[in-house]
Amino acid sequence: MATKQEYHDLFDQTAALKETLIDRLAPQLIQNPQLAEALIRYLDSLVDGAVAADMQDPIPPDNGLAELVGVGPEAADTLDVTQLPYGVAPYDETITSERILAVGDLYYIYQHERAGVFDSILKLQELFKAGSVRLSAGAGAFGLYQYDRRQVLRYTKRDRIQAYRRVLGYTKVTPPPGSQPNQEFHKLFHHFMVQVARFFRDKRISDVIRSQANDPSFGSIAVVRRAGLDLRHNLKHASYGHINVLRVEVLQLLDEAFRILDSPDIERLFGADNAWDVIEEMMRRYLNRPITASPRSRMAIAGRDVLRWLAQPHILNTTRSEFEGLLLDIADESEEWLTSAESLSITRPRQWEKPGQNGRVLPRVQATEWEHEFAE
Repeated sequence: MATKQEYHDLFDQTAALKETLIDRLAPQLIQNPQLAEALIRYLDSLVDGAVAADMQDPIPPDNGLAELVGVGPEAADTLDVTQLPYGVAPYDETITSERILAVGDLYYIYQHERAGVFDSILKLQELFKAGSVRLSAGAGAFGLYQYDRRQVLRYTKRDRIQAYRRVLGYTKVTPPPGSQPNQEFHKLFHHFMVQVARFFRDKRISDVIRSQANDPSFGSIAVVRRAGLDLRHNLKHASYGHINVLRVEVLQLLDEAFRILDSPDIERLFGADNAWDVIEEMMRRYLNRPITASPRSRMAIAGRDVLRWLAQPHILNTTRSEFEGLLLDIADESEEWLTSAESLSITRPRQWEKPGQNGRVLPRVQATEWEHEFAE
């Protein structure tokens, strides 16, 4: 463990070295701003290495207290020779990726539930049992017979909806006993999407007007990082429990439902080309609900991709070039999610802003995403 004097010397000398290098390399840094970033990052990595090495030194049995208060033969003559720790492990580096991945899958399932996948196949099964549709012995008919025959062993629809409420804050059902709805998720998720989209919009503008291609773009990686870390922090506390198991089971059920709806006899019954066409016909003819399959499908895919990206340590990267390259992986997904959400009136486009408001896309005061209540 370093002494107080060594602690101060390390950072004072590092700061002096940075000033000297910047002063001597000023002409080169003006022509190539990325060189300054690389230089600062390299010096910071040296400091981090020195701190990490020092923290591996053995700690005194009394944690340096006797030295500080002046007890025993090792009592300090001055404050400068007392032990001074550098700090503790950062909070944001302790996230378990598996739970964030599970939330991404749960969000994917939720959007398909809202698109009407499960309601459509259950209604079709009801019509099949009543003999109201021209199905008899095809692959789809046999699949409808087998579908959910193991329902006594599965999580129920209410279990799924309560999971949406607890983890995502969506629906109005009462969450499981002892838990609270995650009301902050949608706001933080939307905010992160907006910041990612804004970063690349600003980058495209700066690419047009910059005098040199290697000049830094206008986007702020600090804002994007903070929005992503806030969302990860929220999901850390909401992703415990049975979500990991539930999403595996329901994804299997979702896959089974699509294989049934995509069978030739059911597609022929509705004159459909694929399973999504069957779902839309069921929503129109029998369920009397708006058709939102296209935007919901894109929101499901884009939302899950973004949450999967957050499950990785990419958000912790502080080097601009590396962070921007990693963030590019979800740039289009963020734009697609926002555009789909606008079409469903979950968010408001910029032309709806009121005077004095900031942001290109704003959440509604009460977003319809969580106003919907599933029929029991």
